[in-house]
Amino acid sequence: MSQIRKTLQINDLSIAMKKDLRPLLSGLRLSLQPGDRMAVIGEEGDGKSTLVKLIACPALVEDYAQWSGTIQAGGLVLGYLPQDMGDVGGLTCYELCCREPAFLDASPGELAGEASRLGLPVEFFYADRPVATLSGGEKVKLQLALLALRRPDVWLLDEPSNDLDLATLEWLEAFLLGCEAPVLYISHDETLLERTANAILHIEQLRRKTLPRWTLARTGYRQYVDQRLAHIAKQTQLARKDRAEDRKRQEKIRRMEQKVQHDLDAIRHADRDAIGRLLKKKMKSVKSMEHRFDREREDMAEFPDTEEAILVGFDSAAALPGGKTVLDLVLPALRSPEGGLLAENVELHVRGPEHLCVTGRNGVGKTTLLRHIAGELLPRTDIKAAYMPQDYGETVDLSQTPAEYLTDGSGEKARLTQAKTYLGSMKYTPEECSHSLAALSGGQRAKLFFLKMILDGNNVLVLDEPTRNFSPLSGPVIRGMLREFGGCVISVSHDRKYIEEVGERVLELTPQGLKESEAYR
Repeated sequence: MSQIRKTLQINDLSIAMKKDLRPLLSGLRLSLQPGDRMAVIGEEGDGKSTLVKLIACPALVEDYAQWSGTIQAGGLVLGYLPQDMGDVGGLTCYELCCREPAFLDASPGELAGEASRLGLPVEFFYADRPVATLSGGEKVKLQLALLALRRPDVWLLDEPSNDLDLATLEWLEAFLLGCEAPVLYISHDETLLERTANAILHIEQLRRKTLPRWTLARTGYRQYVDQRLAHIAKQTQLARKDRAEDRKRQEKIRRMEQKVQHDLDAIRHADRDAIGRLLKKKMKSVKSMEHRFDREREDMAEFPDTEEAILVGFDSAAALPGGKTVLDLVLPALRSPEGGLLAENVELHVRGPEHLCVTGRNGVGKTTLLRHIAGELLPRTDIKAAYMPQDYGETVDLSQTPAEYLTDGSGEKARLTQAKTYLGSMKYTPEECSHSLAALSGGQRAKLFFLKMILDGNNVLVLDEPTRNFSPLSGPVIRGMLREFGGCVISVSHDRKYIEEVGERVLELTPQGLKESEAYR
């Protein structure tokens, strides 16, 4: 296969939303070469997934986006992993696999090899287990295995790290580092980005999402972020210095004008002609200086136009006393919704403002355990508990608008005003506020979940993969907010930075129950 065939070219690509004509990208140009591991980063709702979908198959975005420019991908075998598997109905694992021609053509040795690399039994491909019952990580593994059988020329991965356990995350890192074919991928896992990306495409929406900007850097993620922050700090310092100097010049002009005017007003009538001419000449000189300063003002350094993650924090009143009993869970058997045994002798005792994180391999039952915990805590009146599931549609009517969701549809004026104020501070545009939750990105919905927990004054948070939909630029903000939260956090996560920074206690769920995690002691 020639190297030319392995090159993906994008020229002058512009994308806009059909509904409100909001531009997402303008004039994007890039070339993906063998060995490239290009990470697409940006805030929630900025068009990262739309870009990857468009490259994979324009039909995936034609209902909501319009575009111009060229994507030269003809003849390339594209391995596209969507963020959402979509509706798989009642398909079993085997039935899903049979929809992939590469699976039907694969030899038993090839299937065994892919299964081994992903830590799956080869029987997984032939299982009659419904796909809908797989854990999030198992779904990702199955899709990656089927894509690998195609031998793609270009990989397009939308959040491949979502829901992967720690062992599979390490496999994914090794896969990306060893992949000769170019990879364009979106990930919210900062550790994965730091270890794998060798190029960054940063998509931003500036000036209240009216001005798209993209930056392409042939560098690693951490180096890019450090250089970006250093540039922002330097530009901000220069802008502040220029404005401070401008204020001094304006004050100098003001004092000179006042003095000249005072002298004009003070001269005697007999001396007015001779002295007046001199003072008027001096005033003209002052005005000339003022015009020169005005011209110089046009060359002042501008404050950097950046898109930063904004999220209001929890109120200090949302706190718990240290001796408060939050949870005393003794569960002889943890079973799946289908009745299968997942774990035995599960015990969990939580007191006061503990920040607890549960890890474990995919499919062990972490989400099932968290649902059980939420079922116990939500009805209680001595605490104010909230549950954030992986699938937001599990607990929320996605046909609601953001304001309806935040106010529980009550229409109470004070609450509605507060909700709209907070939405504005988080840079939601009026158009986005009128969209349904279903039309928003996963990250935008996640922000709304956090905002509602803040507005409701919840002091116990039950969170299933809370950072999975936040951009790597928003991640530090969310982690810092939860780290400082004075209430209780019971969470499930595979996000290594989240576990290290937020998880004061880290437990691993195993078939034998919960135990202290060896990896985070």
